[in-house]
Amino acid sequence: MLLSDKIYIAGHRGMVGGAIKRALEKRGFTNLLVRTSAELDLRSQVEVNQFFREEQPAYVFLAAAKVGGIVANNTYRAEFLYDNLMIETNIIHAAYETGVKKLMFLGSSCIYPKMAPQPLKEEYLLTGLLEPTNEPYAIAKIAGIKLCEAYRDQYGCNFISVMPTNLYGMGDNYHPQNSHVLPALIGRFHEAKERGDAAVVVWGSGTPKREFLYADDLADACVFLMETYNDKSLVNIGTGEDLSIKELAYLVKEITGFEGDIVFDTSKPDGTPRKLMDVSKLHGLGWKHTTSLKEGIRAAYQDFLKKAHAMA
Repeated sequence: MLLSDKIYIAGHRGMVGGAIKRALEKRGFTNLLVRTSAELDLRSQVEVNQFFREEQPAYVFLAAAKVGGIVANNTYRAEFLYDNLMIETNIIHAAYETGVKKLMFLGSSCIYPKMAPQPLKEEYLLTGLLEPTNEPYAIAKIAGIKLCEAYRDQYGCNFISVMPTNLYGMGDNYHPQNSHVLPALIGRFHEAKERGDAAVVVWGSGTPKREFLYADDLADACVFLMETYNDKSLVNIGTGEDLSIKELAYLVKEITGFEGDIVFDTSKPDGTPRKLMDVSKLHGLGWKHTTSLKEGIRAAYQDFLKKAHAMA
């Protein structure tokens, strides 16, 4: 990519898109193309086609998606399937029609079967049943991967797919019901500390294991792959390290300074028992994460405090 190339970041106001925008700006890319959802409804084929025809981006990072945690995924099942299918279908097809040089589609680790062997290798896609609570989102993301592969096969498009692990960082969603586990814990422990609560209740048994990648590390990997990787097969992006939800809860407790107890509510669902990415392919290509989990959570908590202060 030339520093002057027009690069469209779909979803620039989300945590991932925002991190990709920062990563590109840091490297000196000057022609970044962004639109808010109010300016461009990515679910509308007419609007997307018109936008691509007028703007003619050379490169596309497809980071736009309807996202959320277990509760949101399970509650808004139709919206998660429909909205995500429309967003990716419209953008991928418009990118093909307007001759985009390269497109990167960002998926999610939930595309892998619930009981797939650990760590999750790229070739485990479509080898078993999905986790039921986020199946609609996973199916939409799998469709995006297959669309990129099909457009490559039929039309020769250089469309690549990457699968990030669980992400956190600047610009995360801290909504008490609709957020992912790490931002939800940050919000819950902070509020409990402010109120002086005796305990924080954490959903599930605390035994499931999760891997977490700082969003700015993901963005760095995305730019690296956009410049160096041109193959059909998808690439996992993660740290290759995980920890239990219980360990995570105690880490967040320490960083937020909450002094009470932690209670695990075993009547609530655990979700997938383990989701660790096999990142040997990514490491083999020459990229590795640089932000430790503790360092990343500290930075995320500072971002959370800034947001909370701004809203106060």
